[in-house]
Amino acid sequence: MALTSSVGLMAVFVVDLINMLYIAMLGQAELAAAIGYAGAILFFTTSFGIGMSIAVGALVARALGARDPASARARATTGLVLGFVFGSLFAAVVWLALEPLVALLGATGRTAELTVDFLAIVIPSQPLLMVGMIGGAILRSHGDARAAMMATVWGALVTAVLDPILIFGFGWDLTGAAIASVAARVVIAVMALRPITAKYGGFDRPTPGQVVADMGPIWAIAVPAILTQVATPVGQAFVTRATSDYGEAAVAGMAIAGRLTPVAFGVIFALSGAMGPIIGQNFGAGRMDRVRRAFLDGLIFTGLVILVVSGVLFLLRAPIADAFQAEGLTRDLVYLFCGPLALLWFFNGMIFVGNAVCNNLGRPFWSTVVNWGRHTVGTIPLALWLGGIWGAQGVLIGQALGGVVFGLAAAWLALLAIRSPAVALQGQRSGAPHVAPSAPEAEPVASPGERRA
Repeated sequence: MALTSSVGLMAVFVVDLINMLYIAMLGQAELAAAIGYAGAILFFTTSFGIGMSIAVGALVARALGARDPASARARATTGLVLGFVFGSLFAAVVWLALEPLVALLGATGRTAELTVDFLAIVIPSQPLLMVGMIGGAILRSHGDARAAMMATVWGALVTAVLDPILIFGFGWDLTGAAIASVAARVVIAVMALRPITAKYGGFDRPTPGQVVADMGPIWAIAVPAILTQVATPVGQAFVTRATSDYGEAAVAGMAIAGRLTPVAFGVIFALSGAMGPIIGQNFGAGRMDRVRRAFLDGLIFTGLVILVVSGVLFLLRAPIADAFQAEGLTRDLVYLFCGPLALLWFFNGMIFVGNAVCNNLGRPFWSTVVNWGRHTVGTIPLALWLGGIWGAQGVLIGQALGGVVFGLAAAWLALLAIRSPAVALQGQRSGAPHVAPSAPEAEPVASPGERRA
């Protein structure tokens, strides 16, 4: 589940990385800096979609685990409707406030103008990306990780084809990259919905009564999940603003590191979404032993991935910096990311794994607390303090160190959620009956007393 999900994620992020390479080839520092500022705002808007997809995926998986496909289809329908409607409103608010938001990040002059122009084209397509993300979550809940992966792969291929044509062939620079991104989001939305309608019963015809009835369970997970996801871009926006004090070379270095991160650690990014359906289905089936095993395996898997990826990044740090034509401070930041900061990503992985457990066991606000703590008190004080000592490098070091304490806290809260008797009650209140698997070889579900023991 994690590997197929990561292929889809990395397909998109690899194209973003190629975008950055193309822009770097134009030899204009303000263009590279504009990509960095735009990325911070796009990360913020995308977080709304991630939160909705977590909620819909959790509820659909829980219903499927309880052998209730009608409920799963109803939750998928309501989630898609709510995601598109509220995603459109959210995108509209951000679009109207682009100039002050870009200024808040520290962009000025020509760089600020380029950033606003790029975002003005891309932001209106956010609801389509949200549809694609929710569709992918529904597919993963059905266990069809390959179809979810291919939706984003097709979107990435469209971008990969259009980027060089629009950026270099037509000479549209950032405008060309923005148009290619919009086209990719259309493709992702279509390719995510097609398998659902073809193989998994499609969607119900939404009615006001159904939407109102399902809003409670969806928002119960979606609101804290959205708040959880928004914490990351808020923290990243602060880091972008702090880095801007050291010039466009520093922002360009941070932007390169930002594009490298999801490509290098795409498997870790995907792990939370991949574990969610596994945890949700076993929770719906009453198999808390399997939930506990999934959590422990997730941590082991995270550690192995971090060790391998960190070693590869360290060995390739010079070629990576050369590919982006990084010199001076920009090169120093790339080297820093490809060295010790990559190893510290294990603790971010712990947060992702812990969030997957809490979101699917009825404790989404625990994930919210961890994420906001990690990106506020776990980022701002250290980034300011170490930035004053080591400059732009200190800002990134401070951001990375903040993940250590909160990674450990996320793991502890996940274990607490697994062991807590209130988890089962929360699952029943959310509308998913707690039943045993009906397969002949399945072990019988323990009695309530045995489960408490």
